[in-house]
Amino acid sequence: MEADFVIVGAGSAGCAMAYRLGESGASVLVIEYGGTDAGPFIQMPAALSYPMNMSRYDWGYVAEPEPALNNRRLVCPRGKVIGGSSSINGMVYVRGHAMDFDHWAEQGADGWSYADVLPYFKRQESWHDGGHGGDPEWRGSDGPLHVTRGPRRNPLYHAFVEAGRQAGYEVTHDYNGEKQEGFGPMEQTVWNGRRWSAANAYLKPAMRRGNVDVVRGLATRVVLEEKRATGVEVIRKGRAEVIRARREVIIAASSINSPKLLMLSGIGSGAHLAEHGIEVVADRPGVGANLQDHLELYIQMASKQQITLYKHWNIFSKAVIGAQWLFTKKGLGASNQFESAAFIRSRPGVPYPDIQFHFLPIAVRYDGKAAAEGHGFQAHVGPMRSPSRGHLRLRSADPAEAPIIRFNYMSTDQDWEDFRTCIRLTREIFAQPAFEPYADFEIQPGDAVQSDDELDAFIAEHAESAFHPCGTCRMGRADDPDAVVDPEGRVIGVERLRVADSSIFPRITNGNLNAPSIMVGEKISDHVLGRDPLPRANVQPWIHSNWQTAQR
Repeated sequence: MEADFVIVGAGSAGCAMAYRLGESGASVLVIEYGGTDAGPFIQMPAALSYPMNMSRYDWGYVAEPEPALNNRRLVCPRGKVIGGSSSINGMVYVRGHAMDFDHWAEQGADGWSYADVLPYFKRQESWHDGGHGGDPEWRGSDGPLHVTRGPRRNPLYHAFVEAGRQAGYEVTHDYNGEKQEGFGPMEQTVWNGRRWSAANAYLKPAMRRGNVDVVRGLATRVVLEEKRATGVEVIRKGRAEVIRARREVIIAASSINSPKLLMLSGIGSGAHLAEHGIEVVADRPGVGANLQDHLELYIQMASKQQITLYKHWNIFSKAVIGAQWLFTKKGLGASNQFESAAFIRSRPGVPYPDIQFHFLPIAVRYDGKAAAEGHGFQAHVGPMRSPSRGHLRLRSADPAEAPIIRFNYMSTDQDWEDFRTCIRLTREIFAQPAFEPYADFEIQPGDAVQSDDELDAFIAEHAESAFHPCGTCRMGRADDPDAVVDPEGRVIGVERLRVADSSIFPRITNGNLNAPSIMVGEKISDHVLGRDPLPRANVQPWIHSNWQTAQR
């Protein structure tokens, strides 16, 4: 088997690349270990807690014990299915802040400033904001990825935004447009009531053209001949075979599996590879380093009024919602229920938001377990730019074995200060007049938890991953010893091999990572095809005029 391009991983970036490379007329083979994304658990937006917890769809990675979090081992779900993590995620669509990408460029990712990447964000999306008409300067109207907003029928969604305004924060009509900072509606990758994953948006249309195909198998290593990638070795139906690439191999296997595959292929820290008896092809210590993630807490309030989604938290109601969705693609099943959001700054002197809120009109855990007893609502809150860095290592040279994932969460004083700030600012929002008709008492952390020490104990026991790992194949200049790929995604020290997924992020972006991961696939496909990048945007994002002296 051979093709012009071989892509490892049918996830967010891999699907986008398959679509764009196939569009050019090239033949593309996508290697994916996971199976079909058919079925209501993936396609029904409200069922989002199921696929993330199903071994059929998830690699099932678990991180090492976290010393700062009471030695808890946090799960690290990654999509093992067509569409990758875009088929099991929460469907929240956040580009990131303009200054995130300007920081990338400052760190050596030349050509990745916001002016450079905005045209690719526009190219990827078809934006529907419910009839208000998008701003063509900032949003795309004819891309493969449909981006919508939930109906926001529950009054709690509006109470959250109004409470933010009452507390003195900005209100924003579109956090993916000119102004991220503030409270407003949240966007989702849902279209006609279905999860609009990268598979639905990009891969399936690409396969209909006839020159893009998917091969089921486990990629075990990149085949390298004299430091040139010529193919990928895969295990299919129990047998090893090589799928050859006439032009290039592109690894888009996630921030966990991409560095793992590089290391298995002899690209990584020479000393670490030697420990496992792997011959060193390119000594790149940055492979597996620079691991970042977002942590979050659920601040939960009991509700005075029985208007929350808790009334549907029973088998009969779930069956009715499921049936309505199955036959009409409408109703509560057609939204991820994350329909209001906010991005705020933690303190004066921070130029752009470093705290994100997801608001949910039920008190429940992300994994669908332990619904709070009775009616309630919650804000997921967490800092966006933790200074903590972790790493990923091979457990052995066996490709079937999961890697060692060490996030090193909460390893700096800044992390603790930021999280305490998150809790106190959230409490202040829930204490605003807009919540007076609804907010009864605090379920979690609870009114008794007030001092720094009490808050720290709560954080250590309850902080959860937001499932945004990235950074493990960092992009930088070719002469940067810690960079893994150059600004065109080419693996430094090896020819005809690229990485294109969230592992190349120099630093984690503001918000959920699906949108920027797809953007990476869009942009690197142009580099692969040798095309001139899209013309730079000439727009100025909104920055708070008093950011140096005011927190809001």
